[in-house]
Formats: sequence, structure tokens, C-alpha cells
Amino acid sequence: MFQITFKFENGDDVIVHALQGENLLEVARKANVAIDAPCSGNASCGKCRVKLLTGELESQQTRHITDEEYASGYRLACVSKIVGDVSVEVPDIASAYKSRMKVADLSSPEEIAIFEKTKSQIVGSGIQMANDLSVVEIRMDEPTLDDTMPDNERLTRALQEAGGVENVRLPYFVIKKLPDVLRDSHFHVKCVVKKNKHGFYVYDIRDAAEDVKVYGLAVDIGTTTVSAVLMNMENGEIIAKASAGNGQIRFGADVINRIIESCKPGGREKMQKAIIEETLNPLTLSMCQSAKIGSDQIYRMCVASNSTMNHLFAGVNADPLRCEPYIPAFFEMNGFKGADLGLEINPNARIIIAPNIGSYVGGDITAGTLASMIWDKPEFSVFIDLGTNGEIVFGNSDFMMSCACSAGPAFEGGDISCGMRATDGAIEACTIDAETMEPSYSVIGDEGEKPVGLCGSGIIDVISELFRCGIINAKGLFVREGKRVRHDEFGMGSYVLAFKEDAGSVKDVEITEVDIDNFVRAKGAIFSGINVMLESLGFDVSVLEHVYVAGGIGSGINMKNAISIGMLPDIPLEKYEYIGNSSLSGAYTILLSREAEEKVHELGRNMTYMELSTHPGYMDAFVAACFIPHTDASLFPSLANK
Repeated sequence: MFQITFKFENGDDVIVHALQGENLLEVARKANVAIDAPCSGNASCGKCRVKLLTGELESQQTRHITDEEYASGYRLACVSKIVGDVSVEVPDIASAYKSRMKVADLSSPEEIAIFEKTKSQIVGSGIQMANDLSVVEIRMDEPTLDDTMPDNERLTRALQEAGGVENVRLPYFVIKKLPDVLRDSHFHVKCVVKKNKHGFYVYDIRDAAEDVKVYGLAVDIGTTTVSAVLMNMENGEIIAKASAGNGQIRFGADVINRIIESCKPGGREKMQKAIIEETLNPLTLSMCQSAKIGSDQIYRMCVASNSTMNHLFAGVNADPLRCEPYIPAFFEMNGFKGADLGLEINPNARIIIAPNIGSYVGGDITAGTLASMIWDKPEFSVFIDLGTNGEIVFGNSDFMMSCACSAGPAFEGGDISCGMRATDGAIEACTIDAETMEPSYSVIGDEGEKPVGLCGSGIIDVISELFRCGIINAKGLFVREGKRVRHDEFGMGSYVLAFKEDAGSVKDVEITEVDIDNFVRAKGAIFSGINVMLESLGFDVSVLEHVYVAGGIGSGINMKNAISIGMLPDIPLEKYEYIGNSSLSGAYTILLSREAEEKVHELGRNMTYMELSTHPGYMDAFVAACFIPHTDASLFPSLANK
């Protein structure tokens, strides 16, 4: 048995023990140490690098580690075996899901404008922004020897009289705290209740002297990134907004690897713990701390996520999703409470899960479709969510069809050597001088923030600019030479955006031919998915009046650049609109409005799901789209003279 020490820059070292020959990445996973491994340990992504400080590892050198880096101690954890006591440093950038948790500054109107816009649009469609939660204040006579009514009956009768209802339901959580709260408050209390046609359901009871408010938590659980907003349920005011990486990322960047990992002994519990205990609970507590409220004041939560994330969040077997005929355990499931899943919210809080549509089109898309408003327009529109699973919805107020294409994690920085989430340090926009090949870029964060990597919007810009300047060809290979273009010993080319002395990381920020190839396949999946869906209905892109692009891949997408690389159809730019994280804004609306919740279930039930993987023409269309911009130049007439 050997001692393994994982050292972190913040000093939170972890010491574990392992047997001879054990894989270092697996040791880290068992010890709950965050090492990013998008490829789930098959040595293809090169992101699980650690630095050997003391001791020895049996570790082969791969193409992801240069001779200089290997001599300095860098190793890939997935190809390293334990042969003795060892100490390794886990770089901050490797802990992608855990690093740089961001709690937004809401003093900037840009942070909340999209939620206000979504809310106003939905109100404009005739849906009321009202929910069934409220606070009822009651005062009761204290018991005496002549009045020996039990506490639960006393409270029930007082609520019946105050609310004009016949039925009052007191769950165990309320009964358990009832004697103490009544006597500490001298029988003057406030109850958080849900009122419906059956009466009152009591979520909580508190001393009337407290400032009791009802808060809700809307969450978008993405495969790569988790985003959330904390809101006042009475008026919809957003009091905190935050994002972090999904803790499951170390088990694989895509849903298939996550499902496979969950099928291992104890895997389902491990995956649920990664999303709830390691991601959602810290995110929730950080927002509550920012808003200066207790997490037990969150009485309702809405989760919007893809079908696999829904299953893993709920601790339900997701394996049937990846095997033909691709059947989920549920489309709709709203019976959970906070205590059922170990969430750091009120134990009695109701959990709303936005409904799934198919095996690979989930609640993030039903929530996003609600926010996009294509269901309320007579003209044809398409809604595209750029994430690890690229989902597309086409239709109008009469019908809607949806599909999913396996784009991979490239849009959120996965499978890209210097890729990262859209957080501080990410290059989100870029231009390149065609003559000097020198880049100019903007970085997310405070003024003077040094670049650490590229987020999705930045990758789109860089590839578009490299192609426009003739630095890469249609296959994504480098065809010009210069200070910023170089080739390694294997002949693979790369373009350096920031040399390490100018970067905020331990190495150059660069994009390689492998990165470009990964992104081109991701954009090809999106473009071919749109075309195949339209063709299956007898349409082409000329019928589109609106294209709504969503996804938390940066502060915005340069649509012109997205078209120039063949990611989006070549139609007039004015038809495009970037609507941000529509999954989160949709979840916010579902949480705030009972009618919106009913509407999203209606949309889910009425939407047709198309399985692209079984469509006979999809693979040919995908292969044709894996060039810049495409093998068929006639699909991009605006680029013909360029």
C-alpha cells in the first residue's frame, strides 16, 4: 500500500492510499479528487495532466506531453500507474468543474435582461406570472388546562379560517418542528403554504417575528456547465446568479461515458453525488451567502437538463437511454422533494423537472423552447441549443419537431486543448490580422485579465479568422508559416494566441489542428442536423424566418463567423438572434408561473422527436459538413466571392 498525495494550488491537499499498479486517474476518482478527463481516461484528450513532484510513476509519454514537459514532471493521470509513494500537483485548470465558480454581479443590467425579456414575452402570449406559494400569518390562542387541543389541530383550524379552505396538509417536516416553533413564538407564526383547489399544503412554519420570504432556485444542469439563479417567488426578482462546471466531468465529457460509469458498482450513487453534493449544493450555498439568506428559505426548485442528466440527478438507471430502442425511465417526473435528493434547500421544497421529449432531447430543450417563443409564432423558426448535445427544434404555432446531434463538448471548451467554460480568463472574441497573423482578442473578466483558454464563442471566431486569413485550409490544416504558427515533432500544426509569458496559465494558449478537427465535427453535427430535419419535412433553409441560438458559450456569438465556418445556414443575419442560456431563463419562468409550468408540459407532450442516428441520410450529410465551410459550396452563396 502506497501513499498518494494530490496537491492543489489553494493548499487543499488530499492524501490517499493505493495498491501497486493502480491507475492514478482511477485513484483520484475514488478519492473524489477533481482531475478533468473529458475522454474518460482513454488518453485521447490530454487534459488529465498532473505534475509529478516526488516519487515515481510508471507513465508512458503521449503526444500530449512534450519532451520538455515530461522532463519537468508532467504526466497524464490516465496512463500513469502507481509504483510507490508519490506526490503530484493538480493544476487549477485541470479542476475545470470546480475552479472559478462564478457568482454574478447583479448590479449590471445585462446579467438579468434576458430573464426580464423572457418573462415579458411569455406574459405577452397570455400566460400569467403567478404561482401558488404564499406566506400566511396567524395568531392562535395558547393551550390551557381548559383548552387541550393538540398542536396540529390548533394550527389546522387557524389556517382553515385564515385561508377559507377546508383541507390543510401538514407534512412530517412541519409536524417535527411544530411544538418548538409554536411555543417559542407564543403561538404567533407565519406559514409558507401552497394553495390549490384541495386546500393548503404547508411547506414550513416559522416565528412571526422573522422576515419570512419565499425563494425559488432555477437550475440548468448542462453536461459540462451548471448555471443557476436564485429568485424571490413573489415578484420574480433575481437576487443571485452563479455558474460552475458539472462535477461529473471527471468521469467523461459526454453522456455516454457518464452512463457507462454509472453502470459500474456504486457508479449511480457516485454520479448523483458528483452533481448534487459537489456541484449543486456548493453553488446553492454560495448564492445564498451572496444574497444573505438561509438555504432553507428555498421552497421550490426547477431543474432543466438533458435526459441523461435528469436520470443521473435523480439517481435513476440511465443505461436504457444509450441502447436501442433508447427508452428513458421517465419523460415527466415531479414527485421529488429537497430531502429526497439531499439538496441544500428546504427539505420539503418541491422539485420541478422540466419534461423530457426523447432519449437525447430533454428538459433543457423544452424549457428553452418555451423561452424561444417559437410555439407562439405562425412563421417557421428554428431553435438551436449549442451544448455537449446539440439540440434543434423546428416549427411554429401549429407543430414542432425536435432532434439531437452528438456535437460533443467542444462548444463548451471540452475536447479542445486550451478550451474552457465561458468564465474569467476565457477568450470570447478574436480577430486576426491577415498580413501579420497577429491576434486581437477580448477576455472575460476584469480589465487586464490574462487569457487562460478559449470558450465556445472564442473558438468560433478563431477558426473563422484563421480560415479567412488563409492560415488554415478547408480541412482545418495549417498552410501558412509564421511566428505564431508552429508544428510539433509529429507534424501537428498549431496557432498561438498568447505565449505563456502573456497568458494566465502555465503554458501557451493555442489552438491545434486536432482542436480544429474536433470543433469542425461539432459544427458539422449542428449544420447537418438542421438540414436533415428540414429535408425530412420537405423544406430547406429558405423557409426560416427566425433562428434562435442558445447556449452558455460566451456573452454572444458572432453569427457571421458561425456562418462562415459552416455551422449555421447561410441566410440573412437579421434573422438570427442569440438568446443566451434559454434553458435557465425557461426554468426561471416555469418556477415563477404555474401556467408556464403547465405550458412546458404541453409543449413536451406535443413535440415530435426525430431520432437522427437512425435516419438513412444523416451520416452522409454529417461527413459532407465536416469541412470549412462545407463540401457543397452552393449552400453558402454569400461566401462564393470570398
